[in-house]
Parts: sequence; C-alpha cells; structure tokens
Amino acid sequence: MKPLGPIPHGFNDKDGILSIGSKDVRELVREAGGTPLFVYSRQMVADRVALLRRALPERVHVHYAIKANPFPALLQAMSELVDGFDVASGGELQKLLELGVAAGRISFAGPGKRDAELAAALAAGATLNLESEAEAERALRLAGELGVTARMAIRVNPDFDLKGSGMKMGGGAKPFGLDAERVPALARRIAAAGAEWRGFHIFAGSQAISADAIIEAQARTLALAARLASESGLALPHLNLGGGFGIPYFPGDAPLDVMAVGAALAERMADLPPELAQTEFCVELGRYLVGEAGVYLTTVIDRKVSHGEVFLVCDGGMHHQLAASGNFGTVVRRNYPVAIATRFGAPVEEEASVVGCLCTPLDRLADKGGFPRAEPGDLVAVFCAGAYGATASPMQFLGQGPAREIMV
Repeated sequence: MKPLGPIPHGFNDKDGILSIGSKDVRELVREAGGTPLFVYSRQMVADRVALLRRALPERVHVHYAIKANPFPALLQAMSELVDGFDVASGGELQKLLELGVAAGRISFAGPGKRDAELAAALAAGATLNLESEAEAERALRLAGELGVTARMAIRVNPDFDLKGSGMKMGGGAKPFGLDAERVPALARRIAAAGAEWRGFHIFAGSQAISADAIIEAQARTLALAARLASESGLALPHLNLGGGFGIPYFPGDAPLDVMAVGAALAERMADLPPELAQTEFCVELGRYLVGEAGVYLTTVIDRKVSHGEVFLVCDGGMHHQLAASGNFGTVVRRNYPVAIATRFGAPVEEEASVVGCLCTPLDRLADKGGFPRAEPGDLVAVFCAGAYGATASPMQFLGQGPAREIMV
C-alpha cells in the first residue's frame, strides 16, 4: 500500500461519519444538492488567521491572496479577518469590489496586466504592483487620461529564491517582477511622475514547510528592501514580504513551525536598518490560510476489480482536484490525504485506488491507498482542498462542469 497524506486537525468523527463543523458530510451533501462538493470551514479559517496573528509581530499585517480561493462567501468572511487582499487579475479585483471591499485594501500583482485591468485598478484606487518599466509607463499614461493619482509599488525579482519551495518565484530570469538592479531607477521615475509611491513587493517562492527556509528568505528580503530603498533615495512606505508558508499535503510532511518564523521575524524587526524604520509590513498568504480548511467530497459510483486491483470510481476527479491527481506541477505523484468519509475512522481493510469519471488514466485521486471497504454510495473526502482546487482545475474537461461549493 502507498501511504496517504496527513489529514489536517479540525475534522471530527461523528458516529463513524466525517463531520465538518457540527454537521456530518451526508447532511452537507443533502443541503448542497449532491456531489461533487467543496466544503470550506469558516471556523478553521478563522483559527488559522488567529494562529498567524499570535505568531507574527503586531507590526506585520496579514493579506489574503485570493488566487488560492475566490469563493464569494470565503472572501466575505476574510474581509473581517485580514488586513488586505492581493489580486492577480481584473476579474479578481472586480470580485472584491462587488463585495464592498475598499480598494485601499487591495493590491494588484501579476505579469501581463491589460490596459483595461490597469485602468480599473487605477480608477478604483487599488495599489498596482508593477512588473516592468513598460507596465509602469502604461499605467502612468492611463492615470493621466483618467485624471487620477496612481498608487504604485514595484514587484521585485530578487536575486535569491525560497529554498525548498514548491514553486520558485524569484532568483534568475523570471517573468515576475523587475530585476533588483533596475528597481531604484523605476522607483525614482514613479515618484517624479507624481504617483503615490507605495514601496516593494518581494515574493521569493511558495509552498515551503521549512521554517528555516522562510526565516532565511525573510531576512534576505528585509536586507534587499533596505538596500533598494537606500539606492532609490526614497522612503519606503510599505513592504510586502511575500508568503511561501506551506501546508502538509504528502506522507512525511510536517506542519510549518509558524511560531518559529514569527519569533525570528520579531527579532529582526527589533533592529531594523534606518531605511525600514517607518515602513509598514505585510505577509501575503493564500494556501496557508485556507488550504487545510477545505474538503472535496465525491460519491463512489462503481466498485470494480481489474487484475486483482480495486478501483473506486467516483463522480468527481481531476477536473476539480487537479493538484490531488498529481498533475499540477508535481514531479513525482504522491497521495494527498484521502479518506472514506462515510466510514471515517474505520480500520483499513484493503488496498484501493480512488479514480474519477474522466476518460484518462491521469484521473486518479488516490493511488493504491489503504482504506476500509467502500461500496457505491459511499462518500470519499479529499482533504487540503481549500486552495487551488475549484478554480485551478479544468472543470469543463469532457463537459463535466463545476463542483458545488458551500461554506459552513
């Protein structure tokens, strides 16, 4: 049998049935109208934000990167929990504005911003995290045409990356941000043009569960920001330290020691260089805040045996959970935490693979895992489904369509 990933804390066994909050999954499926279904726990999200605030220095604000999960009910809950939001498209910006989130709480990063997206952000009053000199010039021109003062920061491509990260966003040639040596000149250009200078956004990588790696990256980020501020000759009003805080998905993964990260950051902030003395700080997190608070539920449609191997064929699959299938940047496929939700806590009886309904061998949610015996009608739960699930998967593949989503 191949091991399964660790089930996050916060889920309960209610008479042998997985429960989320006060309801078992059968109740939730009935309320939602069926499966496949994503369920997000409001309490688990609130608990995670509270843990983060206990760990980090009070001076460091918490921003939510909505690319992780833009479900409207989740965004509404987040508006009361976090200090700011980070978006990566005009569509994400519009979602927040429609929910009544003040544009002053929003920053907009991402390469390839279209003129219409830049104009929408400028008109609303969001901060643009600029990815290039050309983007800065387009934004300045558009701000002049609109008659508004642009709020501008620079996304920096640092000369280092986040060690052990699942996705490296800095170091070497990258489509993200401006190479560090070119940043001071652009900062001076922005200030000279009369824009509101908002500082730097430095994001070195994502999905790291090593506290030491994050501590090192944050130390280097602070040093780089101080140097660039000095070289630009401008005060640094704001520094987005990026994120990179990961969650355990796979067998052998351990949770990030966020208290150690916060303690190290507090120690460094007690002795900041003069360039950062008046700077506001934030961390930008998505997956860490919501990833473990989500569960994907799918129904077993068929139980079949082929050459002695058991396959549990479900009504969901990689069209909603691309990452759990191993097809979202994973080099070697490993199992996510998966359980038979209607036999939760029951002993392992057999080796089985959980597969989806798509006509491809890639559609596999668990490979030869150990499970209690499951039959058609049982519910399968894929955990760590709160981030990069519904909106990061090919939901229209083979005409399957989106999953249901609810928040409890």
